[in-house]
Amino acid sequence: MGVKARLPSYELGFYALTVTCAIVYSGSGIFEASRDSMNRKAFRDGIKPGWHYFGRKMDVADFEWVMWFTSFRNFIIFALSGHVLFAKVCSMIMPQHRAVVYMLYGLLSVLGSMGLAYLMIILSHCVVLYSVSLVKHKWLCYVAGLCSLASFKLEPFSSWQSGFVTGAFDLQDVLFYGGSGFTIMRCMSFALESCDRKEGIFSIFDLLKYNFYLPFFFFGPIMTFDQFYAQVSTRELRRKDDEMRNIRVHAVLNVGAIIAVDIFFHFFYILTLPSDLKFVNRLSDWSLAGLAYSNLVYDWVKAAVMFGVINTIARLDHLDPPQPPKCITMLYVFAETHFDRGINDWLCKYVYDHIGENHDNVVKELMATISTFAITTLWLGPCEIVYIWSFFNCFGLNFELWVQKFFQREPFAKMEAKMSAAMSRRIRAVFGAANFWAIVLYNILALNSLEFALLVTKRLLLTGFPVSTLSIWFITYCGVQLIKEHERFLAIEEEKCDKAKQE
Repeated sequence: MGVKARLPSYELGFYALTVTCAIVYSGSGIFEASRDSMNRKAFRDGIKPGWHYFGRKMDVADFEWVMWFTSFRNFIIFALSGHVLFAKVCSMIMPQHRAVVYMLYGLLSVLGSMGLAYLMIILSHCVVLYSVSLVKHKWLCYVAGLCSLASFKLEPFSSWQSGFVTGAFDLQDVLFYGGSGFTIMRCMSFALESCDRKEGIFSIFDLLKYNFYLPFFFFGPIMTFDQFYAQVSTRELRRKDDEMRNIRVHAVLNVGAIIAVDIFFHFFYILTLPSDLKFVNRLSDWSLAGLAYSNLVYDWVKAAVMFGVINTIARLDHLDPPQPPKCITMLYVFAETHFDRGINDWLCKYVYDHIGENHDNVVKELMATISTFAITTLWLGPCEIVYIWSFFNCFGLNFELWVQKFFQREPFAKMEAKMSAAMSRRIRAVFGAANFWAIVLYNILALNSLEFALLVTKRLLLTGFPVSTLSIWFITYCGVQLIKEHERFLAIEEEKCDKAKQE
């Protein structure tokens, strides 16, 4: 059945009211738990003094978030402000050479922040992968690129390379592995696009201009080389209608998100609470479910803020970067689950879609997902928790196709054909609700711990059965119906736009 199946307004209103009440009820439980645990000795490392006038301490358990707004804050402001200044001057004086200016500024910034040894390591990998690209054999590009990536993710090669970078810079490890990992992925994109180029070859300077674009260098997102090359090669720089207004709006939204997270961390200790399983085990099933869900929402917000700031800079440079990840609240299928759309686009183009093709063949889909998650595992850094995360998400992606194929067979296909579109949508939402919680449970493995994920799974599926299990499933079903209604609205708007363009 199509996505445009409509439900009665009163039914959607009931769903919205139900979800709102459930969120308020679950949130109140987390708020009370946060208030009661503020002074616990077990949480001393994760909760620090905050707003004394409100009598609240702050959750500082996320190293990455704290890093951005303490030791990394000045580096971000200085480096990106300089980039914006030079980029603006260049776009006004010599727009045809702006990619060269971006490259030079990026090289100098990397040299100034990480030193000559690190710059030489990065350049050596660029030269090696550029040399491999000249052969124009894709399999060789994959092998060389994955070996280079493994040299930064596996011991003893990782420690050997990082040993060349000396100093006591607080962010040395973070910037080292961030910059090197994204560099290899960009070099692989360059090499694979070079293989597809029928006439001539790209120069080494094209690779360097692509890799040393500073806003993307250390933390991404990754733009595939073909997109970056086409956009920076444009000599006539023109803004779309209301483009600057949209850039300002996105900048304000990023600032608003940062403030909202700061407020949230003073009243909800969603990151510190899961560290004490004995305390968390006392929470109600509703609060525990809300805590697991909140962790995924926060990780999405964190990714949206980081990529939102970077993307704002890129748009000022007349680029069209990958969009922030789709909100976890709007997801109920594994195929759309990702926290970095740049990496997701890269994997889809060069691995998942390349092997899986139309994604309707069970065997090809299995090969595609295994290959995709094998590379993802290497990208994240192989370890036990990453292996478990990759296995379950790979299984979930394939299980979706297996279920779809099963219900396309007789007599299920004939039964659905006899149903109304609204009833088909309701039945599909039941399965979507189960899928939603599978996504939540599989991903808190990586965001929290295996122990916390097992605790949530046990409480929701075993000890909480049947009351908590079925009630939370129903609440999630209501949420999935609201998501489907949003998708229906977008589909209708898109159809209207297509008709307007045709006319």
